[in-house]
Amino acid sequence: MPNYRRMRVAGGTYFFTVTLLERGSWLLVEHIDALREAARQTLRERPFHIDGWGCCRITFIA
Repeated sequence: MPNYRRMRVAGGTYFFTVTLLERGSWLLVEHIDALREAARQTLRERPFHIDGWGCCRITFIA
């Protein structure tokens, strides 16, 4: 994963994307509760604000 440089600005906004190796997998959707709990735990330890959250499975048909 690239080491992105981020400006440390109070109130700054970042766009965060998570993808799976197998893009057509339902794994993330099936285990969304584990992802939510991980986010809750992280918020308790390192408070931050989430403006929006989405989780979907996208299948491309050629």
